[in-house]
Amino acid sequence: MSKARDLANAGTALTTVSATELGYLDGVTSAVQTQIDSKIGQSTAINPTIVDAKGDIIAASAADTVARLAVGTNGQVLTAASGEATGLQWATPSAGGMTLIQRTVPSALGSLSFSSIPSTYTDLYIRWVGLYTSAANTNMDFRFNNDSGSNYWTAYFYESGVATSPADRVFSSRFLNGNTSTTDFPARGWLKISNYASATYKKQFDAFSAFKDASPANKLYSGSGYWNSTSAITSVDIFLFSGAGTFSAVSGGFIELWGVK
Repeated sequence: MSKARDLANAGTALTTVSATELGYLDGVTSAVQTQIDSKIGQSTAINPTIVDAKGDIIAASAADTVARLAVGTNGQVLTAASGEATGLQWATPSAGGMTLIQRTVPSALGSLSFSSIPSTYTDLYIRWVGLYTSAANTNMDFRFNNDSGSNYWTAYFYESGVATSPADRVFSSRFLNGNTSTTDFPARGWLKISNYASATYKKQFDAFSAFKDASPANKLYSGSGYWNSTSAITSVDIFLFSGAGTFSAVSGGFIELWGVK
């Protein structure tokens, strides 16, 4: 029985096959599926066996060349990495937010230094809660890198007005002044320093402090300014600029230095 008769006797009527369609099989020397299977694994094709596990991806290792990049671990993200064979790698994303660098519960301190500050953050943030002084007219303030020159310019709001002045300290007034009470409105506040690790730009800062002084009167200072230096800040120093007392923290009080990403 001829092949033509086999086709004619097929249960389903055949449509006309054009010469063009027959031409597609020109040169076929074995079963079509066998020839398709033989193409898998060649350099010009993407072989499905290149991947081994759920999450694996296919990436280029060179022009017209593919390679397997194994799946990373949970929580990792795909990152460009020119030193890797595929130009890619799985990496743990950098943690954002704030990192506590140093925490102090002051007790009868005449000064305090946050020193050897790492340069790995974007900003620095200092906050304090529940601070008081041992004597009236004890005034504390901040300096950067222990710079005592007149290199700080601050515009600040205080309890009865607004002032601007260059000075040898951040607040140009005080962040803690003669509050000897451990129960009635001890000092609280914060100081934020932007771009502190730069060796190119002058350092800008914002500050706030509130407390009751020895008058007694409630005091509030809020301001912004800059340190007239392009040096990277490696220490923030609290020092006594007038008076003879010390500062301490009430129960639950503290002063902290944070790095901000």
